[in-house]
Amino acid sequence: MPNNLLRFGFIVFAVFALCMSFDVFAHGVDDDTRVFLEQNTGVQFVPFIYIGAKHMFTGYDHILFLVGVIFFLYRSRDVLLYVSMFTIGHSVTLLWGVLGDIQINPYLIDAIIGFSVLYKGFDNLGGFKRVLGKQPNTKIAVLIFGLFHGFGLASKLQEFDLAPEGLVANMLAFNIGVEIGQFMALIFIVITINFCRKSSLFQRFSKVTNTMLMSAGLMLMGFQLTGYYLS
Repeated sequence: MPNNLLRFGFIVFAVFALCMSFDVFAHGVDDDTRVFLEQNTGVQFVPFIYIGAKHMFTGYDHILFLVGVIFFLYRSRDVLLYVSMFTIGHSVTLLWGVLGDIQINPYLIDAIIGFSVLYKGFDNLGGFKRVLGKQPNTKIAVLIFGLFHGFGLASKLQEFDLAPEGLVANMLAFNIGVEIGQFMALIFIVITINFCRKSSLFQRFSKVTNTMLMSAGLMLMGFQLTGYYLS
């Protein structure tokens, strides 16, 4: 039974990492969504909620960062606190980036997002304690990286010439959708991690998983930085 639990958890997180290694590095927009965003005018609250939820749920860099954030959180209130810090961060910069037309190179932003995944995996493995002798404030780190994740979401929307009519309402709807997608992903992550914690091999599983997070973050950084230098 313990081995089955470990194997199940490993397969789940391996799927995340394998997905990242192919075509989801930038979690781009599909053709139907692209057409809608380019042709939309006026307030479209429900469609933008759906687009936000789908965008977050398929944004594997965001999800992998959440995996790292909550991996060693055992109490519901701690999960809520850290996820709230992340939510505040990415909500502020998502809305600010789009409504304020803050232009940031998407390759560099996504490279920083990849670094956030690498950072959290390294943190969970106790890397900072071994190298620096202490652990950085994780709440502040989650909030700061949340700000960058929000700019990452904003940069995807800024690829389109969004109509100014109803833009504020549509962006609020998109942000609500992002939170819905995040909540759906979070349920799956929490259930999976709690399931794996029942195994006596969870410690070994945690090392493998967080090493995979570091590898995924490093791959994402390399992919985006290569795109930046070639663009």
